[in-house]
Amino acid sequence: MEHPAQSPQTPPRWSRSLWISIGFNIVAILLISGLGLYAFMLNVDLGEAGRRINKEVAARQQAERYLAETRIRLNQSLQEVEQLKAQLEYKPSEFQMGSEAKPAMPITVHFRTSFLGRGIVAVIQNTSDRHLTVVMNLRNPTLARLRRFTLEIPPHGSEDFGHLEGWQFASGDELVLFHNDFSALRVVVP
Repeated sequence: MEHPAQSPQTPPRWSRSLWISIGFNIVAILLISGLGLYAFMLNVDLGEAGRRINKEVAARQQAERYLAETRIRLNQSLQEVEQLKAQLEYKPSEFQMGSEAKPAMPITVHFRTSFLGRGIVAVIQNTSDRHLTVVMNLRNPTLARLRRFTLEIPPHGSEDFGHLEGWQFASGDELVLFHNDFSALRVVVP
């Protein structure tokens, strides 16, 4: 009996299954490598997202600390403003010694527009024969601004006071002059 001759082009059965096995192994290795690479990329992305979250948390905590400090400073400033308002609000009776009233302050105040064109200037004139050192409180009720100045006014002399001296007058500003020997003089800018 003769065996039919095998053609040289037909591979044996075991060799075909070997190639199929190798192909499946290569595909499995490629899939595992791809999954590993994908897992690595996910890990890098998660790490980056974690760093961004940590930065945002740190920035938010810093902003909250700044906001808390700002609120504290605002409350302190409001308290200072209230104290200054209380100091500037005066009662004529507080500036009179006992029951005898002090004489009127020998000062006149009038206002003119600034020669330089910035606001109003107060012209404070001493009508007495003596040198006067007065304390001038200025208040802008609209902007809640308060300032105190000391003026030296010679006998029968006058002082111009405006933005060059530290205060730009506006209509409604309040000017109060104090001297120990006289009653306070209060003038409102027209």
